[in-house]
Amino acid sequence: MLNKILIANRGEIACRVMRTARALGVKTVAVYSDADRHAMHVAMADESVYIGPSAVTESYLRGETIIEAALVTGAEAIHPGYGFLSENPEFVEKVEQAGLRFIGPSAAAIRAMGLKDAAKVLMHKAGVPVVPGYHGENQGSEFLQQQALKIGYPVLIKARAGGGGKGMRLVETPETFADALASAQREAQASFADANCLIEKYIASPRHIEIQVFGDDHGNVVHLFERDCSLQRRHQKVIEEAPAPGMTDAMRDAMGKAAIEAAKAIDYSGAGTVEFIVDGSNGLQPDQFWFMEMNTRLQVEHPVTEAITGCDLVEWQLRVASGEPLPYSQDDLSINGWSMEARIYAEDVAKGFLPATGTLHYLDFAEQARVDTGVREGDVISPFYDPMIAKLIVHGETRDAALRLMRQSLRHTHAAGTVTNINFLNDLLDQKDFVEGKFDTSLIDRNIDQLTGTLVPPDLIIALAAIEAAGINDRDSDPFVAFTLWQPLKHTVQLSDQDGIERVVALETDGSGGWRATIDERCHMLMVVDSDRVLFDNQSVEVSIQSHALGVSVFADRAWHFTVPDQLDGDGPDGAGGDTIAAPMPGLIKVINVEVGAKVALGDPLIIMEAMKMEHTLTAPRDGEVEELLVTVDDQVEDGGILLRLSVDD
Repeated sequence: MLNKILIANRGEIACRVMRTARALGVKTVAVYSDADRHAMHVAMADESVYIGPSAVTESYLRGETIIEAALVTGAEAIHPGYGFLSENPEFVEKVEQAGLRFIGPSAAAIRAMGLKDAAKVLMHKAGVPVVPGYHGENQGSEFLQQQALKIGYPVLIKARAGGGGKGMRLVETPETFADALASAQREAQASFADANCLIEKYIASPRHIEIQVFGDDHGNVVHLFERDCSLQRRHQKVIEEAPAPGMTDAMRDAMGKAAIEAAKAIDYSGAGTVEFIVDGSNGLQPDQFWFMEMNTRLQVEHPVTEAITGCDLVEWQLRVASGEPLPYSQDDLSINGWSMEARIYAEDVAKGFLPATGTLHYLDFAEQARVDTGVREGDVISPFYDPMIAKLIVHGETRDAALRLMRQSLRHTHAAGTVTNINFLNDLLDQKDFVEGKFDTSLIDRNIDQLTGTLVPPDLIIALAAIEAAGINDRDSDPFVAFTLWQPLKHTVQLSDQDGIERVVALETDGSGGWRATIDERCHMLMVVDSDRVLFDNQSVEVSIQSHALGVSVFADRAWHFTVPDQLDGDGPDGAGGDTIAAPMPGLIKVINVEVGAKVALGDPLIIMEAMKMEHTLTAPRDGEVEELLVTVDDQVEDGGILLRLSVDD
C-alpha cells in the first residue's frame, strides 16, 4: 500500500479521497490556492502546499507546480480527483516521468477516449454498440449535411472534444442544419480550441445510463453495475440513482459486457465510467443502447455505486495504484438495495441555474444521509470554482424507500447565506414521471416552468420569520408573562421575502406564551413549542427557524429566506456617524451613484447592491465628501467588505 499521496484537487472530492486514505493509514498532502487557504480539505490533510493565486489557471491547473509539491513532501503518488487535470494525458506522463504514480489510467487510455469521434470508431471496432452517425475528419458543411440526410433527421451535432453540452445542437430539419453546424463549430472552437464536430442520430426519448468499470495492472476488468443519470439540466447531472429504473437482467448483462469490452480495448486500469445513451421509448431493450463516451476517472456520482455494492471505490483506486489486483471478481459482486444522490449547488435556479456566491452563514446537513462535502458553516462559496456545496447520498431496500429517505434528507438540509437549488431538488423529486421511474433526459426541460416558478410564502412562514426577526423567539425562557400582567405585548415587524416583496406582520401576545399574528387583515394563532415544532391555528407543524447575518430563514417543506430592511438603514456599517460603507451581506454591485470628490448628505443613496435576489440601497452615514471608491459596477463583494470611504470629518 502507498504511504503518502498528494491530492491534486480541492473541495468535496479532495475531502472524499482523504477519508478513505486516512482509514487505510495513508498520509495525504493537500494543495491550495489563495481562495482555499482556510478550506476544509486543507484542514483535513496531514500536510498542505500553497500552489498559487485563486484562478485555476494559476493554481490547480499548474501541473508542474503540483508535481513539485508531491516531490518536496515525499508523496509517492498523485490522486487527481475529477475535473482539473484528471483527464490530461500530458500531466499523467509528467507525473510518471517524475517517478510518481498517477492514481488513474494510463496516458494512452485517456487519449484513446479523449476525442469522441475517435473513441466511437475504436468502440465500433471492439464490438461495442455505437449510435448511427458520422465520426470522420471531413468537416465540410455540404458533406456533413449529406451525412445527416443518410442518418435521418432529427440529428445531433456534437463537438468531438466537447463536454457539458458545449458545441451541441439538435437539428430537426435539413433547412436549419447549416446554421446549427456553424454555431456548434464556433462554440466548439471557443470552448475546446477544436471546431470538429460529429453527427449522430438523435434519440427521441433518451435515457443516460452508465456502467462503472474497474481494471487493474494484471489484466482484470469488472463492472459494478449501472447508474441512471438521466435527470439533467443543461447536460449537467442533477440526481443520480443506482440501479436504473426498469433495468432487466438481460439488458444489465449486455451493457456490462459492452462496458468491459470497451475498457479492455484500451488496456484500462483504475476507475472509469462507460456512458451509454438508451432509447427508453419502449422500455429498456438489450439492443437499444449505444456507446456515448468514457470518463477515464472517478465520477461525481460514484457514491451510489458504493452504496449498492458495499465497495469503496477510492480504496480500490489506492490498492490498484499500489500494484494489487482487484479485490473482487465479477461473480463476487452483487446489487443490494437502491441508492440516490442529489447534488446541492449554490446556484440561482430562477435565473437559469446561474452559479451563486456568498458566505454560508448557516449550514446544517441531514442525519439520514451520507454527506460528501468540502465546506463548513462560515465558508465562502467563491466565484473561482464549481459552486457545489455537498452531495446527499441515501440508501434503502427499494426505490420507494430511497426516494422517501432523499425527500427527508433534503427537507432536513438547511443552508443560508447564498442561493441554493435545494427547493428545486425537492420539487424535482415530486415530479410524477420521476416518482414512477418513467423519465428521460428532457424531464427537467419539459417541466422547467413548474420547477423554477416562484411561490408566495404562506402566512405561517411569514409569521415565524417575524417572531424571529423581532427577537422574541426565545424557546428556553418565558419572557412574556411579566409584560402581560400590565398590557398586551405588541410588535410590528417589516420583512422582505426572497422576491423582494415587503411583508408587514402585527404580533400580539395572547398572555399564555402564544402569539396572534395579523398579516393583511388575516389573523392566526401561533405558539412555538420547541426548536422544531410550532402550533399554527391549532395545527402542529414541523419547522426550523434560524437567524443569521442576512436575516431570517424558515425551513419547513422548503426553505424560505427573509431580510429585515431596518437592519440596513440604521444599525449596519452604513448607519449614521461612520466614515465607511460596508457590504451588509455578500452580493453584486449593481449601481454606484457617486464618484470620488462628490459631496453627499446623510441618507443619500450611494450604492445599490443585489443579494438574495433583492436590491439593497446603501445610504450615506453622514454629510461629507467621498474620498475613496473601492468597488465598481458588477463587482462581487463579500460580507463586511468596505465599499466606500468618506473623508475624515475633523
